Amino acid sequence: MSDLQELFGLPVFDFPDAGTEVALPTAESVAWRIAVEAYESKVEWEDEFARFLTVVDPSRVRALIVGAWSDVYDTGPDPVVEALAGAADRFPELRSLFVGDISSDQCEISWINQGSLTPLLTAFPGLEEFGARGGQGLELKPVRHESLRRLEIETGGLDAEVVRSVAASDFPALETLDLWLGTSEYGATTAIEDLEPFLTGARLPKLRHLALHNSDMQDQIAAAFAGAPVVARLEVLDLSMGTLSDEGAQALLEGQPLTHLKRLDLSYHYLSEPMEQRVTAALEGSGVELNLDESMFDEWDQDGDWDNRYVSVGE
Repeated sequence: MSDLQELFGLPVFDFPDAGTEVALPTAESVAWRIAVEAYESKVEWEDEFARFLTVVDPSRVRALIVGAWSDVYDTGPDPVVEALAGAADRFPELRSLFVGDISSDQCEISWINQGSLTPLLTAFPGLEEFGARGGQGLELKPVRHESLRRLEIETGGLDAEVVRSVAASDFPALETLDLWLGTSEYGATTAIEDLEPFLTGARLPKLRHLALHNSDMQDQIAAAFAGAPVVARLEVLDLSMGTLSDEGAQALLEGQPLTHLKRLDLSYHYLSEPMEQRVTAALEGSGVELNLDESMFDEWDQDGDWDNRYVSVGE
């Protein structure tokens, strides 16, 4: 994983270390990333955040990124969450928050310790975007949030309880839902039935962009979308980054029309060349932006005794 370069349409700016002579941008013009050394840091994240509050006017900040906290392999962000929630009233204009923008050289995604992030959604009712990286120890409770338009959870393995909590939440304004479901080897326990509320879309009236991807059951997910009611009102369907094979693509082709979509993302896939051609032909002339980049088909040992298809982001 790489660091975020943009959030809420704003370029990312790293809040400088104490004593560093750097001209600071205006508070509202960038997405501020606050981070400390991932290992044996001499300062805690919450201390850097306290310094940030004295240097930058938080009342004008629109986007905030939580980068690495100290000892990310061993500790979760509970103090980070507490510090952010405790200062929520000082961020009246905050519209986007991402927790865990930690690159793979700092900590692999499936080793990032997360925690309960529900207090952040509760503390910031004006958020329009919320994202998190890392599934280990991640907790979310069902909530109602009137303003949230985008929710993204990036993991190498997402626990079904988190999926069920998202499904049980009320997000009347949500337009984009992006879940990296991951693989059972790294903690994914989601079953197809857990995804049913997203496939019906009944509790997400404004959903237009649905990504259920980076999954080791991508064929089953594709088959479920073949008859899913939500598809008719989607603009973007994202089944990328997973183990999608000809079986899943065949189910999509035999299912409901997809020609109304603006974009269909099947990148990082295990489709044979003839199936790629069939999918392309089915959407030709429809105006759908089809992404079939990163074919993994030639690297798949189809004649072996075991299935060696892998998701794009696991460990």
